Amino acid sequence: MRSILRTDPIARDVTALCAAAVVVGLSFGAIASAAGVPLGQILVMNAFIYAGGAQFLAVGLAGAGATAAAIVLAGLLLNARHLPFGLAIGNEVLGDRRPARLLGSHLMTDESVAFALAQDDPARRRRAYWMTGIALFLTWNISAAAGAVAGSALGDPNTFGIDAAFPAALLALTLPSLKDRASVRVAVAGAVLALATTPFLPAGLPVLVALVALALALPVPKRKAAKS
Repeated sequence: MRSILRTDPIARDVTALCAAAVVVGLSFGAIASAAGVPLGQILVMNAFIYAGGAQFLAVGLAGAGATAAAIVLAGLLLNARHLPFGLAIGNEVLGDRRPARLLGSHLMTDESVAFALAQDDPARRRRAYWMTGIALFLTWNISAAAGAVAGSALGDPNTFGIDAAFPAALLALTLPSLKDRASVRVAVAGAVLALATTPFLPAGLPVLVALVALALALPVPKRKAAKS
């Protein structure tokens, strides 16, 4: 195993990624269980929805009393980024057979797409995508199930501070993306909008209002210099 990790950079990177995913999966399972989500529903959500950030969001909004419509809309908006992801990898990675395309679409994550696009050779690109997708899917399902079983024995999340794990996990997912000024502006403006509207809107809607901050990421047209 060690020799494979030393000679295969894709396997090494995927292994490191899965090690980090274990922590996130455990935290989601514990949070969902402590929030009152039955174990069976957690397992079904992990297998058929398989959208880490959207799952955290759904559990958090449901715990805050948000409507089903608000939860579904928030999840769809959060995962809308997968549309350009699909265009980026296309047939070169997923192939032209419908079963493979359906399975590959279900396994699509930020990490699997990023690992695939980082490869120059088409064969390595396909290998990186499928290896990352399958490994993360198995890791997420197993670790989240283990977290749910452990979390069911913890009781009230407020007693142990588990209620703080949801915003902490989302913050951990967000921080790596804040690499430039535009991302920081959007994040700060979105947080301000969400906080400002929370006292006045039903649970779940402030996070949708925060999406207005995405306008700050649009390029600002430059004025042409006046001719003298």
